[in-house]
Amino acid sequence: MNLPNLITLSRIVLVPVVVILLIQGSFLMALVVFAIASISDAADGFLARVMGKQTVIGSYLDPIADKALLASTFVTLSILHLIPAWLTVIVISRDFIILLGVSVLFLMGFSVEIHPALISKLTTVLQVITLFLALLTRSLRWSLGSTWLEIFYWATAIVTVISGLHYMSRGLKIINTHSQSR
Repeated sequence: MNLPNLITLSRIVLVPVVVILLIQGSFLMALVVFAIASISDAADGFLARVMGKQTVIGSYLDPIADKALLASTFVTLSILHLIPAWLTVIVISRDFIILLGVSVLFLMGFSVEIHPALISKLTTVLQVITLFLALLTRSLRWSLGSTWLEIFYWATAIVTVISGLHYMSRGLKIINTHSQSR
C-alpha cells in the first residue's frame, strides 16, 4: 500500500459521508467533503506518476472511487430534486453500458486494458463541476441562475453521451479486429 492508493481509498470512504451529509441536509459540509474527494482524485494520480508508485490495484481502485463518488452524489441529488433525474439516468447509464461492454469483452476472451480517453476525462471534469455547482448553489443559497445550471446540465449530458459512444466504438473495433483476424 502506498500514499496514492491510500488517498484513493480515502475517497471511497468519503462517499458515504457525502451521501449522509446530503440526506441530513448539511449541504455546505457535503460540498466541502465532495470538494476534498474530488481534489483527491487529481492528487492520487499526480502523486502516483511523480513518485513512480503506479500500481495495478491503483488502476482498478481509482475508477471505482470516481464512479462511486459521482454516481452516489448524482443519485442522491436527483432524489433530493436538486439536479434533474434525466441527467442522473444518462450518467449512470453510460457507466453501466461501459461496465457491461468490458464484461462482454472479458467473457469473449479479450484482454482489455482500460485507458481513459480524453473525452472520458472531460466527462469526469464536467460531471464534477456540475455537481459542485449544484451543491454550491444549494448550500450557499446562491442563485447561479437556472440558465447557467441548465447549460452545465446539458453540456454534461452531451459530453457523457459522446464519451459513452466513444467507448462503444472502441469495443466494437476490438471485436471487429478479432473477427477479421480469424
